[in-house]
Amino acid sequence: MRHIKIFDTTLRDGEQAPSCSMHLKEKIEIALALEKLKVDVMEAGFAASSQGDFESVKAIAEKIKDSSVASLARSVKNDIDLAYQAVKGGVDPRIHIFLATSPIHMQYKLKMTPDQVLDTVANMTRYTKKYLSNIEFSAEDATRSDWDFLVKVVTTAIENGATTINIPDTVGYTTPREMYDIITYLKNNVKNIDKATLSVHCHNDLGLAVANSLAAVEAGANQVECTVNGLGERAGNAALEEVVMAIATRKKLYGGQTRIETKEIYRTSNLVYKTLGLRAPINKAIVGENAFAHEAGIHQHGVLQNRETYEIMSPESIGLPSNNMVFGKHSGKHAIHARLKELGHEITKEEMTEFFVKFKNLADKKRRISDADLLALLDHQEDISAEKEYKLDRFTINSGNNITSTAVIRLNRDGQLIEKVAMGFGPVNAAFNAINKIIKKPEYTLEDYSVQSVTDGNDSLGEATVKIRCGDDIYTGTGLSTDIIEASIKAYLNGINKLL
Repeated sequence: MRHIKIFDTTLRDGEQAPSCSMHLKEKIEIALALEKLKVDVMEAGFAASSQGDFESVKAIAEKIKDSSVASLARSVKNDIDLAYQAVKGGVDPRIHIFLATSPIHMQYKLKMTPDQVLDTVANMTRYTKKYLSNIEFSAEDATRSDWDFLVKVVTTAIENGATTINIPDTVGYTTPREMYDIITYLKNNVKNIDKATLSVHCHNDLGLAVANSLAAVEAGANQVECTVNGLGERAGNAALEEVVMAIATRKKLYGGQTRIETKEIYRTSNLVYKTLGLRAPINKAIVGENAFAHEAGIHQHGVLQNRETYEIMSPESIGLPSNNMVFGKHSGKHAIHARLKELGHEITKEEMTEFFVKFKNLADKKRRISDADLLALLDHQEDISAEKEYKLDRFTINSGNNITSTAVIRLNRDGQLIEKVAMGFGPVNAAFNAINKIIKKPEYTLEDYSVQSVTDGNDSLGEATVKIRCGDDIYTGTGLSTDIIEASIKAYLNGINKLL
C-alpha cells in the first residue's frame, strides 16, 4: 500500500487558535510526543514571525530525530533565510514557503498580477533550493483559485525545486467532491506532478476539513496536513486523530496507510488539551469521553455479544487501557511502575520516586485509585530539574455564606517563607488575592478559571485550570488535588511560575 504522510502543524497553525499559545518547554514536550506518535513531518513554527518562534523552531529541530521538522516562510528571502537557520540542525529539515494564488488574494492582499505571482514562485523556490532540497510550496487559497492558473503555479514550483506541493483550503470553502476534482485535475494536467508529493491542508469553517482531506487522499494525495484535536485558526484544521483512524479503519478504500503509532493518539491528544487548559468535548470523535460509550440497551447487548456490532475500532487501538486496574495505599512501587508502562508512559527512577510519594499522599485521601487518577498525577508531575519561583507551603481558608471569605497563604521562594492574608468574594478569590499580595510584579490578570473532576465519586481528584494574561501573552496553569481550593491555588501558582 502507498504511504500517506502525516504533516502535523499543531505547533504552528494549531497555536494560532485564540488563547492557545505555548511556550518553549511546552512546545518541546508536544514535539517529543509527536515524534513518538511517528508523524512524518512536524511544522514547528514560523521562524521569521518572532525571535521566540525562531528559537523554538531551532530547539525542536535539534531535538527531534525521527521526524522531519519544518518552518513556514513567506515567499521572501529574509523569511527563507531565517527558516533555514532555524531548521538546519534537524535530521531532515524542510522549508515550507507559500504564496496566494486566488484572484481575491492576489488583487487585495498581494497586489500582484498573475505573472508576478508566477515569477515570485519561480524565484523564491529556486532561492530556497540553494539551502536544501526538502522544499514544500503551498498555493494559499488554492481552492478558490482558477484551476488552469493553479496548474501553471504548481508546474513552476516543481520545475524550480519544490518536492511537495500543498493545496490548502485556506478558508474552509470547498466540499469533498470539489476537493476530489481539484486533486484529480492537477494529477492529470501538471506535466511534472510525478516529481512531487501532492498534499492538502484543510480548514474546518464548514465542518468539512476531515472529509475534504480524505477526499483528496482518495483522489491520490499522499500527504495530509492536520493538527492534534483539530486545533487552528477560526474553526480549526483537519483533526489528525480523525484522519489517521479513518485511513486505518478503511485502508482498502483509501489504498494506503500512515506510519502513525495509533496507540499514542489518546495520550498525545490529552497532552495537547492539558497544555492549553482545554478538554475534549464529550462527543469528540476518537478521543471524546463518549467515543466508546454505549448507553442504549440494544447497543449494549450487541457489544457484549461482539464488540464489532457497534465499534468499528477498539479503544485499545488509540491507547485507551483495555482494563482499568484499581490501586490503593498498599500497592507497591513496582506494580504502579509496570502499570504506567502498560499505559504507554516510561519514566525514570528519579521521576518514579517523586511520583510514588504523590501516589501515597493521594492514597491516604482516596481509597481506590484508578488509571485515570494515575494518568492525572503523571500529567501534573513536576520537572525535578526545574527550580520553582514560588511554591505553596500552606494555606488556611475561612469562608461561609454569612461571612467575608479570608485566606492566609504562605509561599516558599528559594527557602524564604512569605505569608499574606487577604479577603475576597469567595475562598478562591481570597486565595488568589493573597497570592497577588506576595507576587506583585509583573502586572498580570486572571483571564479564565475552571475546575473539573478527573474521575467519578465524591473523593475524585479535582483539576483546576487558570489562564493568566500578561500583556499580549497568556499562560496556562493547572493544579490537581482532592481539595479543589488547593488545586486552584496550585494552578494559579503554576501559571505565575510559567510567566516568571
